[in-house]
Amino acid sequence: MDAAGPAPRGLTAAQVMVPVPLPELFALAAQQEAAGKLEDADRLLNHILSVAPHQPDTLHMSGIVAFRMGRHQEALEKIEQAIERGVDIALYLRNICEVYRTLNRLDDAVAAARRAAVLAPNDPLCLHNLAVIHYERVEVEESIDAANRALMMKPDLAGAHFARAEALLLKGELAEGWEEYEWRFRIADAKSALPKMDAPQWDGTPFDDARLLLYADQGFGDVIQFSRYIPWAIGRCPDYAMAGSPEIAHILRQFVPEDRIHTRWETLPPFRAYIPLSGLPRLHGTRLDNVPVQEAYLHADPERVAVWRARLTRLAPGRPKRIGIVWAGRPTHNNDRRRSAKLSDFAPVAALPGIALVSLQKGPSADQAGRYFGRAPLVNIGAEVRDYNDTMALLECLDLVVTVDTSVGHLAAAMGKPVWILLATSPDWRWLLGREDSIWYPSVRLFRQTVPRQWSDVFERVAQALKQRLA
Repeated sequence: MDAAGPAPRGLTAAQVMVPVPLPELFALAAQQEAAGKLEDADRLLNHILSVAPHQPDTLHMSGIVAFRMGRHQEALEKIEQAIERGVDIALYLRNICEVYRTLNRLDDAVAAARRAAVLAPNDPLCLHNLAVIHYERVEVEESIDAANRALMMKPDLAGAHFARAEALLLKGELAEGWEEYEWRFRIADAKSALPKMDAPQWDGTPFDDARLLLYADQGFGDVIQFSRYIPWAIGRCPDYAMAGSPEIAHILRQFVPEDRIHTRWETLPPFRAYIPLSGLPRLHGTRLDNVPVQEAYLHADPERVAVWRARLTRLAPGRPKRIGIVWAGRPTHNNDRRRSAKLSDFAPVAALPGIALVSLQKGPSADQAGRYFGRAPLVNIGAEVRDYNDTMALLECLDLVVTVDTSVGHLAAAMGKPVWILLATSPDWRWLLGREDSIWYPSVRLFRQTVPRQWSDVFERVAQALKQRLA
């Protein structure tokens, strides 16, 4: 027997409206949001707002869901309404910081973060938020101070440790920065490819009577940057295995034999200890003046280079300077809104004579090539590049690479190719502050934004520098 009873005549069971107390409906919506079922949470919250349009907690939660679904302006409006009507204002202010930051309203973000910290002086998360906003504003000392105050309240707050790590590394205080950087895997929503295991993390002590596991963690750019430490590690532990994704195996083969590389966890042999590549700079004791491997350490396959050189000669005949370009990173990267530009931003470069632009762009942003109308020819062959072997061969055929902060910049730099990397006002920590050079790659030149998320003056400076280079 159906406990709910039969549906009224003419209605299906799905059409019957059953009254549910709003607190229970809100709790269900919160559960759906926490589980990542955003569409279900959105529907339930909008149902509550249709009955109680000014309920602050619902407005706040609905704003969070809208933000996670990419509706940033709607999120801002709803959370601002929640703040006006007030229940837990400190929480609302803490969460609206990320909305302001995404919309590049950094003054509003820091004001909200400061007010939240005043309203909830015992909440370390408010201070962690403040540290993140200060980093975005390149207020490094203030970021460190806010993180320190958060850690005085909650010493094991991983997010505050990581915020402190990034600020210290950006300042060039690498010794302390590497120690704090170890907290990155303890952040609540951090994704680690490493399965649970009994083996400890390697402490750098040499041993030759057991196996060491090295694994390529984090993004492709990180793997390329930190792969320079592989020879240092295996020099201390000659019996080793290497783990990494199939996409990055082409890079790893430049350091270790094929039979040492594992792209599936279940094929790994037993090992005594493990170490992520991103943990090697700390064990090595890397400082500003002792970064290992300054010469080119990645090399293209000569046969593939010959194929790509012939291809480019056909597509861009004559003797133009071939400039490889990348204007956008991976959209899912948590920093993509700051680091990515548009192909149209290259207009001052494209106006120069004697060059041919070679698109190395991948992903959805590659479609912008169809709307290109610059003076310089654009060779759009990014879709033909199948893997890192192809990319390296193509890079070997270029005179210069100009790119936003992506793995292509790391790859070209690791090959010793001339690379100009375009940076946001708040750059990734590895590029440090105020420098035009890189401690990691001698062939890199850095061009930095002067106004957040405005690329116009950066590309004008790039065009002038390229004009001088051509002359």
